[in-house]
Amino acid sequence: MTRFTRLAWTAATFTYLLIILGAIVRITGSGLGCGEHWPLCNGKLLPPLDVPTMIEYGHRLAAAAVSVLVVALGVQSWVSNRGAGSGERDLPDKKPYVAVGLLLIQVLLGAVTVKLRLPPWTVILHLGTAMLLLATLIVIAKGTRLTPGASPGIRGLRVTPGLRPRLVVLALGFVTVLFGALTANLGAATACLGFPLCNGRILPAGNYLQYVHWTHRLLAYTLFVYVWWWALRTRTRSAWYVVALVTLQVAVAAAMILLALPRLLQAAHVAVGAAVWAALVLAVL
Repeated sequence: MTRFTRLAWTAATFTYLLIILGAIVRITGSGLGCGEHWPLCNGKLLPPLDVPTMIEYGHRLAAAAVSVLVVALGVQSWVSNRGAGSGERDLPDKKPYVAVGLLLIQVLLGAVTVKLRLPPWTVILHLGTAMLLLATLIVIAKGTRLTPGASPGIRGLRVTPGLRPRLVVLALGFVTVLFGALTANLGAATACLGFPLCNGRILPAGNYLQYVHWTHRLLAYTLFVYVWWWALRTRTRSAWYVVALVTLQVAVAAAMILLALPRLLQAAHVAVGAAVWAALVLAVL
């Protein structure tokens, strides 16, 4: 494993942990633990460390670590490409620059989220960008070149009929994650009680929060069925890993609803959900 690959995997790991920390910030209500100040925390570089401030400050420090790693990845890619001859083909391509661009968007969204006092739309975009950044870093770490018609193998990803179901499941997984974030940030997590139905009904009969929650569940059920079909069709190890994680995610979600949303299970739901997304990206590769 090259130094560049190790750096990419490290950045991906830290991004995954950052997503979980972001969920903990939301679950504990610590999103304004640093007030409306950004990048400082309560106007200070080292603020008083009460629990909400510690959680939010820890999240910001983790974000800073991810920023350093992603920028280092971009710099190393630029130096390698600039100093190489035109005949060398195994050099990092421009995907690290995409990661840097996503990082900049993520930082700006984080600042806007704090300044606007956590409106749901910015929180959801913040998570969506983090998931895209995680996917990009995994692609970089695997060394896959996403070029239609490229030669097969780890450095070439041909758009074939076998790839299309994986792209469908990847898109379905991403939309399910976003609707999960929407459900949580609109306060719709308790809108549908009971499992697997919504308040004992196939079609909700309440306010729009029930429809948001129920849409998230329907997407999750669709993802569950689709990954089982996909795994049985392809019989690949990566597909069965995805099946195991999606099944675990459904079990965590069911327990979370039936046990009245304990914080530990809420955090586990986000952690497993991010792991499902990472596994889907790896399976597509």
